[in-house]
Amino acid sequence: MDYRRIIPCLDTKDGRLVKGINFIDLKELGDPAEAGAAYSEAGADELVFLDITATLERRKTFLDAVKRTVDAISIPLTVGGGIASIEDINKLLALGVSKVSMNSAAVKDPELIRRAVGEFGREKIVIAIDTRASSDLPSGFEVVVRGGTKPTGIDAIAWAKKVEKLGAGTILPTSMDADGTRAGYDIPMTRAVADAVSIPVIASGGAGTLEHLYEAIVEGHADAVLVASIAHYGTFTIRRMKEYLKSHGIPVKL
Repeated sequence: MDYRRIIPCLDTKDGRLVKGINFIDLKELGDPAEAGAAYSEAGADELVFLDITATLERRKTFLDAVKRTVDAISIPLTVGGGIASIEDINKLLALGVSKVSMNSAAVKDPELIRRAVGEFGREKIVIAIDTRASSDLPSGFEVVVRGGTKPTGIDAIAWAKKVEKLGAGTILPTSMDADGTRAGYDIPMTRAVADAVSIPVIASGGAGTLEHLYEAIVEGHADAVLVASIAHYGTFTIRRMKEYLKSHGIPVKL
């Protein structure tokens, strides 16, 4: 059965688990490997590990924290942040990472997507698209890079279509306006991306209630939901999230 996935997101800085609002005002929450182990045990379908300041600080992902997290879990792990070359991807996959996520580097050099897919296969390549609302673009959504700090003038929906053509296997669109607010996912943006492509789309940024997860899947047409604050702060367990979705007719893996 094609079930919908719950994917906790481990935002990290300097190898430590953090959470902020709109990627700023970061609070340290502990060790990503410990959190990853707990989510793996609790029934999460996958995990995403994002080194959220790597690109901004012009450095590579902290490989030690990634390796410890891989070793602590039994579910697939996607890693993003500071990945800018085939060599970077190779190093992460060699550690046991299931997929890699690229954002700023892919915007700068779209052919990197094609090369990475050719080298490693489309199922290994996730393209993260950070967006902000913009009335200047046809879709109303602009791609931003460098941890959400730099506007690009690129239309987010046109970019989503392009990365699919270049071979990406999954798209992870995050609303920078909604991130960490717990006010709900940006449904119009998520749906616009999901309806523009035929590859899986993971809703990200802003989950605060169980209803938000349902909305992202039913109204946003997402294949999976990324969760952070509501999981990290113990608002809901992974099982509670899945039971809620199941009770509302969404297929999940319990």
